[in-house]
Amino acid sequence: MSMNRTVVPPIKCQGIKTRLVPWIKAIVPSDFHGRWLEPFMGSGVVAFNVRPRKAILADSNPHLINFYQAIASGNITAANTRRFLEEEGTKLLHSEGEYYYTVRDRFNQEGNPLDFLFLSRACFNGMIRFNQNGKFNVPFCHKPNRFAQAYITKISNQVQAVADACKVGDYDFRCQDYAVTIAEASDCDLLYCDPPYIGRHTDYFNGWDEKQERRLAELLSDTKARFILSTWHSNEYRTNEFISMIWDRYNILTREHFYFVGAKEDNRNPMLEALITNFGAFYEEKQPVVMSQLTLFDKAPVNH
Repeated sequence: MSMNRTVVPPIKCQGIKTRLVPWIKAIVPSDFHGRWLEPFMGSGVVAFNVRPRKAILADSNPHLINFYQAIASGNITAANTRRFLEEEGTKLLHSEGEYYYTVRDRFNQEGNPLDFLFLSRACFNGMIRFNQNGKFNVPFCHKPNRFAQAYITKISNQVQAVADACKVGDYDFRCQDYAVTIAEASDCDLLYCDPPYIGRHTDYFNGWDEKQERRLAELLSDTKARFILSTWHSNEYRTNEFISMIWDRYNILTREHFYFVGAKEDNRNPMLEALITNFGAFYEEKQPVVMSQLTLFDKAPVNH
């Protein structure tokens, strides 16, 4: 499962874990040989870098699952991605950006996975957001020349990297509720959970609130599998109250990380990330949880 270079997926999501992948991989138990289960797949960046032999990669957003299923099946390749983005990018440029809304309307009617890729790379701030009717509603990023040749090459290479990762093992992509995925985990499996950050992410496909956070905690308390949960611990303004309310019975590791919102340096937002596990010395011995501040700083922006 070792890799020297982090695979960056072609779909970008807010809160993507690209720069946190080495940290997450480092705490995967050395004796893990079962299935890797992700109830909140998102961009898939963690799974594509851990590269387990078997995995269930699930999300409630059908468009994410359709896109990665298309890559795994060979229906989306680096070559046809390049052709598609060259053609659609030219139309976007000649329309001075108005063509973006043509693609958005088409996607909301037909759900084409390549249209989804186009929108995710041309929309404002790289957001993936849907309205209550399940329609993609993010506006254009105001860059008609978005799909320059170098950018298309970068995205095509990312599609190829995901295709290569999917060839390593048996990856089952599913659109389903996170409770279904967690229920399938056995004692030899490992669950990696990256739910929307409570109190921070408001654009999750099916919403996320305190009820969902508590539901997730209950499901994880009952699982026989080991799990790793990503969440936020605190920032300069406030602390995630659910750490002490729900998660403090487990082993908690923290690390400072910077997220980018937009392209300006002023939009760099520092946050203390948390990884919560039901394995490790502190949890197994049922001693008081010790907050571990790792001395690793991400000074560079997240890859976009």
